[in-house]
Amino acid sequence: MSPEGKKLRSGERGFIPGPMGRGGFGAMGRPVEKAKDFRGTMKRLLRYFLPERNLLLIVLGAAVIGTTFNIVGPKILGLATTRLFDDLIASYIVQVQNYRLRREPALHPVLGFRPAPVPGIEFGYIGHIMLILLLLYITSAAFTFIQQFLMAGITQRTIYTLRKEVDQKLSRLPLRYFDGRTHGEILSRAVNDMDNIGSTLQQSISQFITSSVTITGVLIMMLSMSGLLTGIVLLTLPFSMIIVMGIAGRSQEYFRRQQKALGDLNGHVEEMYTGHTIVKAYGHEGRAIAAFDALNEALYDAGWRAQYVSGILMPLMRFVGNIGYVLVAVAGGVLAAEGSIAIGDVQAFIQYSSQFTMPITQLANIANVIQSAIASAERIFELLDEQEERPDSVRPATIRFPRGAVVFNHVRFGYEKDKILMHDMNFSVKPGQMAAIVGPTGAGKTTLVNLLMRFYEVQGGEILVDSTDITKLKRSDLRKMFGMVLQDTWLFHGTLHDNIAYGREDATEEGIVTASKEAYADHFIRTLPDGYNMVLNEDATNISQGQKQLLTIARALLADPEILILDEATSSVDTRTEQMIQNAMGKLMKGRTSFVIAHRLSTIKNADLILVMNHGTIIEKGTHESLLAARGFYADLYNSQFKGHVTDGETE
Repeated sequence: MSPEGKKLRSGERGFIPGPMGRGGFGAMGRPVEKAKDFRGTMKRLLRYFLPERNLLLIVLGAAVIGTTFNIVGPKILGLATTRLFDDLIASYIVQVQNYRLRREPALHPVLGFRPAPVPGIEFGYIGHIMLILLLLYITSAAFTFIQQFLMAGITQRTIYTLRKEVDQKLSRLPLRYFDGRTHGEILSRAVNDMDNIGSTLQQSISQFITSSVTITGVLIMMLSMSGLLTGIVLLTLPFSMIIVMGIAGRSQEYFRRQQKALGDLNGHVEEMYTGHTIVKAYGHEGRAIAAFDALNEALYDAGWRAQYVSGILMPLMRFVGNIGYVLVAVAGGVLAAEGSIAIGDVQAFIQYSSQFTMPITQLANIANVIQSAIASAERIFELLDEQEERPDSVRPATIRFPRGAVVFNHVRFGYEKDKILMHDMNFSVKPGQMAAIVGPTGAGKTTLVNLLMRFYEVQGGEILVDSTDITKLKRSDLRKMFGMVLQDTWLFHGTLHDNIAYGREDATEEGIVTASKEAYADHFIRTLPDGYNMVLNEDATNISQGQKQLLTIARALLADPEILILDEATSSVDTRTEQMIQNAMGKLMKGRTSFVIAHRLSTIKNADLILVMNHGTIIEKGTHESLLAARGFYADLYNSQFKGHVTDGETE
């Protein structure tokens, strides 16, 4: 398995949350991949939010209002605390004076007053303050809900647009793009990177606004109450930043190791699972278990280090916060005793000091997460910027009654511009003829078929179908004329009925059964559980390889195309079934042009034209008899298959 495939299957680009989960302090454990062009990618990504700019302004306003109301809360609560404290002190003073007057009546004329009634606590005022606080917090919660609700919709609609562009782009990319990259890499961009952007932006944008407003608002409130206490709180800030940055850098490295170890372990498990029959057949169970133990040990080592380092962040931040709490409490008590600050403001200040540290840590976390999201966006934009297929002609030609004549006229092609594979290919196939393509591995047989279906564009010459240059046809119209049966079967998760019907949009039940009978698949289908309604699993491993081949042949028969492409279509069936399929193919190919990539040369004796390829060039062409009589390359290939050995011209 390729490293890319292991990464994809193990979710290497995904996120393993720290102890606080995604969006909390533990999220700094996320492996951070930095963008190459952060500013440019960020600007391009923000353009996708332009259609939502009005809602974004509402989100911004809701975040500011909700956070502001939340910030004002401690100050208002402090008013209640101050009044309660003043009432208690006043009550205490009156009680002390009354006590002295009762003990020493002679003081009445001296002090000039008589025992006074003891004042009570103004519960009405405090209740009024509590009601105001309740309304503030309810309003703050409502605006926070509005903010989160709107932000979720904005993000999902934006990601929907981006995902739609990626999907449409993939349909316009040439086969060259997919040949040059692993499936895992493409899926990682289209799925993992997209999910990373969506989840990150939805949380980070709201959190960034809230944290920024919180820091600004709390700082203003603290400065309005006491510059000295504000300075004490700010003294703890450098320690918080040192802890955050130090742990973030170290935890990122450990989480990278954990992700790599997890990818290696998942890749090993998948390989052992998919190949368990081979492992048992060769007695490698012990070696497989030993390899698993080693990989598991590496994952354990990296995992506990990552979780430990990420997990100590909160205790350390609480430690610094507690130091600030003690300093503020002591200094605030002294100032309150001196009358420089109200006792309620000291209480509010203690709350503000804890609120001030939290958003700073969140902003540091957001900075890391945003880096990862922008790196994902950069990878997606790289895909969107890939060169697309040459667009179809504005006024495409049409072939009203296809006959299947094919002509290669001085075709020149190479996968790289400076590495030409086909220099000057010329041949013609008349309607209804069978053209066989033979040659050793890498000779260019599959390339010829890819050019015919316009999966690649020729660099010179032209390919004609019924005297029409295929570049003047719409690709969809061109490919509707072809039916393909490949050596590597492709079936999707679904019923046998749906897999056969895939070959024709307007397929009928009768047509599906008829095609299955002609492909000799009807009998085995009816012996399976649920018959045509049997559901294939993801890899179609609940039927045999030969049965899968028969289903693909039935699919091609149902499509009823003008031109057939057969890539050793009977390679996975037994000799008797092969003969029956050959007979069915004979009926199918009658009156239709067919291209057969042949590995067993005995199956193409009746071909109207045999193209012998080597190194991308047609070196011989003719009928079976004429090529044998020429005693050339084809004759050597043919004879080698009956002499018990294979020469250098071994076919695929």
